[in-house]
Amino acid sequence: MSDTHPLGEDSAAVAIISMAGRYPGTADTGDFWEHLLAGDELITRFPEAADGRAVPAYGIVPDAEWFDSAYFGYSPAEALLLDPQQRIFLECCAEALERAGCVPATYRDPIGVYAGSGASSYVDQLRADPSVQGVVPDWHLQLATGVDFLTTRAAYKLGLTGPAITVQTACSTSLVAVHLAVQALVTGECGLALAGGVSIRTPHPVVVPPEGSIFSPDGHCRPFDASAQGTVGADGAGVVVLKRLSDARADGDHIHAVILGSAVNNDGVDKVGFTAPGVTGQSTAIRTAYAVAGIDMGTVGYVEAHGTGTSMGDPIEISALTKAFRADTDRVGYCRIGSVKSNIGHTDTASGVIGLIKAALAVEHGRIPPTLHFEAPGKEIDLDSSPFVVNAELTSWPDTDGPRRAGVNSLGIGGTNAHVVLEQAPSPAPPRQPAADPGPQLLPLSAPTREGLAESAVQLADHLAKHPQTPLADVARTLQTRRRGHPHRLHVVTADHTAASRLLRTEAGRTRHRFDATRLTFLFPGQGGQHPGMARELYAWSPAFRTRVDVCVDLLGADLGAAVRAALLADPDRPEEFAAARESLVPMQVAQPVLFTLQHALAGLWQSLGMVATSVLGHSLGAYAAACTAGVLSVADALTLVVERGRLLGALPAGAMLAVSLSPAELGPLLTDELSLAAVNGATQCVVSGPVEATARFQGLLTEQDVDSRRLHISSAAHSHLVDAVLDEFADTLGTVELKAPVIPWISDTHGRPVTADEARDPRYWTAHLRHTVRFDDALATALDGGSGVLLEVGPGHTLSTLARRHRALSDGHGVLSSLPHAAEGTSARAAVLDAAGGLWSHGLPLTWDLLHQADRRGAVLPTYPFQRRRYAPTPAEQPTRTPEAGAPRARPTRAEAETPRHNVAPVTGATTPTHDGDLAERLAKAFCDILGLSQIDADDNFFEAGGDSLIAVRLASLIDREFGVKVTVRTILLAPSVARLLPHLKPEGRQA
Repeated sequence: MSDTHPLGEDSAAVAIISMAGRYPGTADTGDFWEHLLAGDELITRFPEAADGRAVPAYGIVPDAEWFDSAYFGYSPAEALLLDPQQRIFLECCAEALERAGCVPATYRDPIGVYAGSGASSYVDQLRADPSVQGVVPDWHLQLATGVDFLTTRAAYKLGLTGPAITVQTACSTSLVAVHLAVQALVTGECGLALAGGVSIRTPHPVVVPPEGSIFSPDGHCRPFDASAQGTVGADGAGVVVLKRLSDARADGDHIHAVILGSAVNNDGVDKVGFTAPGVTGQSTAIRTAYAVAGIDMGTVGYVEAHGTGTSMGDPIEISALTKAFRADTDRVGYCRIGSVKSNIGHTDTASGVIGLIKAALAVEHGRIPPTLHFEAPGKEIDLDSSPFVVNAELTSWPDTDGPRRAGVNSLGIGGTNAHVVLEQAPSPAPPRQPAADPGPQLLPLSAPTREGLAESAVQLADHLAKHPQTPLADVARTLQTRRRGHPHRLHVVTADHTAASRLLRTEAGRTRHRFDATRLTFLFPGQGGQHPGMARELYAWSPAFRTRVDVCVDLLGADLGAAVRAALLADPDRPEEFAAARESLVPMQVAQPVLFTLQHALAGLWQSLGMVATSVLGHSLGAYAAACTAGVLSVADALTLVVERGRLLGALPAGAMLAVSLSPAELGPLLTDELSLAAVNGATQCVVSGPVEATARFQGLLTEQDVDSRRLHISSAAHSHLVDAVLDEFADTLGTVELKAPVIPWISDTHGRPVTADEARDPRYWTAHLRHTVRFDDALATALDGGSGVLLEVGPGHTLSTLARRHRALSDGHGVLSSLPHAAEGTSARAAVLDAAGGLWSHGLPLTWDLLHQADRRGAVLPTYPFQRRRYAPTPAEQPTRTPEAGAPRARPTRAEAETPRHNVAPVTGATTPTHDGDLAERLAKAFCDILGLSQIDADDNFFEAGGDSLIAVRLASLIDREFGVKVTVRTILLAPSVARLLPHLKPEGRQA
């Protein structure tokens, strides 16, 4: 065997990339590790219950009856039925996956889950609850509490499509589960695996240890010590996320430790009894694990032993380990040994994985926590001639020439032995590109509930304040691509940790509920918002944007192309160049192709991020970018028309355009023959166009009448009678381009309706568009019609988005966003795009996150979701409770009655249902609430979205039969899943359905 192990790309090694657990005294793995380093004993002793001979003791997992049912889509009633072991295992799996940065729905490979749970009496507690007895069928109770369904339930709720294997080998269950998961990864059955175990007893027992039992009479567990008298029972849970080492390194995962090999076997008959451990079986499993790992046991610096503190188990385990190690080395006292059971007690089926978590953290950090209460070895334990020394104090891992290595040993009653070999993770591979990215970053957060999101925001703010060394780009990438999306969302955009922390705290109270917009309208503004250098930042940042700018510049030819490029990319740090660019944007001959190029490139940027418009709308000049996006014009043909349009308008007599705060009806009588109504942008927002002198006189008149007006940054009188002189020339140019039918709806700013195929191909439409009034207010009404959707301004400034926000048709179901800042804001264009991207995501539109990052970013270790738990525990039979006929059991009160209910909605009343059906609706709503365990429900709330499923629907159908004398089927409930929709089926005329 070798002293070193080449962890190359072809290695069968497996990385531990994440871990989560629930431990006596703490529910956080980081806190657990700190307790171990401090040498804390986390076992609770109950001296008040002692009998003079022995003291009851137990390792208690805090809040074991508390569960975030909403996160997993369970109704309160269904959550109560779930065995606490299954609830805690679900939470551990979800936390471990999130910490690993894995979103099952988008992960490239199948994800497996391997685990087991302890014996449970929870089903008996449920049967004793009067609100359950006679209401919930016993087979449903078995389904909710059966150990067989531990892993398959996790696979179902988390969307895992790899093997889901429940393991039962008593105390070695969870380490055997790790072994099986490693084998599945090596053979390719899955690409990622969850492995672990759980053992929870609720309520926790307080029992005086019987005389002569394996339990310690003084409530302390003393592994390997001469004064050891037995073990101490405990609850616990642990889950690790495993991935092939080569994949973990390629993905930039945080690697706690590497599993080099593992082995599992059984003692068979070669031991004194069924419950006794055996030397031969254990030593064989240990040797096999190191043979698989391909390393010399002389290089192992620590073994996390089973170490229960029993007079039979500890001596046999030391003998077995010594026998196995002697195959490789004669060294004495070089390898530290310990047992986490001295800190927390024996967590039964979870003990192996919790020992693995301890050992992995020791290998990662190079610190070996103390094993408590050790003073001298037991008389039957021969440590002096063994390779081992009990690690009784916090020890820094001795320096060696090779990586740190450890073994983890676990034994099960009945003889199933498991051993896992760990090694220190290799140094992270350097990123393929420089990691520095000082620009602004988009940090998105989401949660199932408003309260959960607010707490997540504060939690992340605290984390960023404490870890300013973590690259913000890595934080952004992790939040964007390695977190599951939930309905409640917020985002912040910032370039530094201090600002991020401040903004997150501010935004914590301003969450948005995603409404899953299915419509996205691009709004392309007309001339007026242009300014020098407006594309400079995006050109450097976005490849998609840069490519489209380059294409347009090439098509424009040498002279005009150079002028457009100079205007778009002008550097404000070069004052002369910047001033020249500003002057070049005054004439329409340059301003119009500059704006089209920017809009076309910006549309390409959004499309590269997955934002595909379902409709487009342009204002005046913006109609050309809209038509190009809709497939009516090629880029080359669009530029041909834009350049000619700019030339013709630029050649007109000097003109001006004036924004006026009046309605068309109010404005009409004031206009002279020299002036034209150029645009109707809103109910009281119009634009007047005409010669410079006439426009100036008109503005003076408006000022005298206290009417607000503003001259636009446009040098010609577009959409006025002055344009009549150039319409024929423009028509000639139209004859040289190919006009096609729109491939997506293109809303006309001339008449406000979608442009038909015939109109799009008719040159007369285009000449009329150049001359006639812009009816943008009507066009917005069309864009806003038809329910929820997002309007995104694709151009400089906020002109169109402001008009949209003021529009009478805007509803709560609409979102309005702008892509770029106004010139006067002086803010980052990249930050503005990222802020808009966050807004689109907050409205439920899926972004292609990867393209927001040009460098090869690593994952960042960030806080996981703070579960919003409530207590779910059966009511003892002697306590007052509802009668069985009232329906299914309800959840117990929330923590200090302060938690938010599953559905924060109003009860069904006559206000939400027809008056003559009010009583029937109330009764049906009560049936829904009773079955789901809710206090109130709205008439339109979906039964299945509120936590119901087909099994619970069976119970609802049964309750309806009892309460209403009406037989409905599960299929009926599936088709009519709300009170309002199911109500007609309870009436005589609807019962045939």
